[in-house]
Amino acid sequence: MKRVLITGAAGSIGTFLRQTLRGKYRLRLCDVAPVTALAEGEEFVTADVTDAEALAPLMEDVHGVVHLGGVPREDAWQPIFEINIAGTYNVFEAARRQGVERFIFASSNHAIGFYPRAQRIDTDVTLRPDSRYGVSKAFGEALGSLYADKYGIRVMSIRIGNVSEEPVDRRRLSIWVSPRDLSQLIEIGLEHPAMHNEIVYGVSDNARSWWDNSNAERLGYVALDRSEDYAEKVLATAPDPAPVSIAESVQGGDFAVTEKGGGAAQRRD
Repeated sequence: MKRVLITGAAGSIGTFLRQTLRGKYRLRLCDVAPVTALAEGEEFVTADVTDAEALAPLMEDVHGVVHLGGVPREDAWQPIFEINIAGTYNVFEAARRQGVERFIFASSNHAIGFYPRAQRIDTDVTLRPDSRYGVSKAFGEALGSLYADKYGIRVMSIRIGNVSEEPVDRRRLSIWVSPRDLSQLIEIGLEHPAMHNEIVYGVSDNARSWWDNSNAERLGYVALDRSEDYAEKVLATAPDPAPVSIAESVQGGDFAVTEKGGGAAQRRD
């Protein structure tokens, strides 16, 4: 059974993936926070992505990396730079040096968050990040291109919408991805024989989606879940959108809102 390294394994997405990938791969779990209640086939190693030397041993006998580790929301520039930008470089470079074959980068819808909701986009559009966080995800996609073209690592960048058991508000009816659909995309990235460097959207079969995910479908992705199954419940409690609000008009939501006073706002997916 192949071994897969998951960085940021203590987070919510890592916790979902432990359940969906368990039994399909041996999982090496990495985070600065502890991961408890390890199952058969799992091991945990404490490591920080900002510590380049600590990452090399994690890559031994690893088929693929699922890189989730990082600041998961908008923040001040310094932590975004140190963890999401320099840290992502450290993980790519450690994987290259150890001969890892596959790399799955957890990108984000915030790399293209300034596109209007009225515009349906595919994966070939110009990047339009909505935040410092979005910039870090755009950088990670660029690193993926470099490491695929220059070093031959097979890379998939997944522009994740929102991962949860079900969508909980109006915006997430458009961007929601179920854990098992995200896991399917990751498995395609880890196994597809003809993959070089691919960008796909991490989104389920959502009738309200703003994204054309035909590139994922070309690779064999068939979403199993639909946000529309939850729409009646969500819309019954969702407030009417403010038509002139930037947060309600662009795909990135309130990540695109300018923070008052220049501080870092805490924003939702």
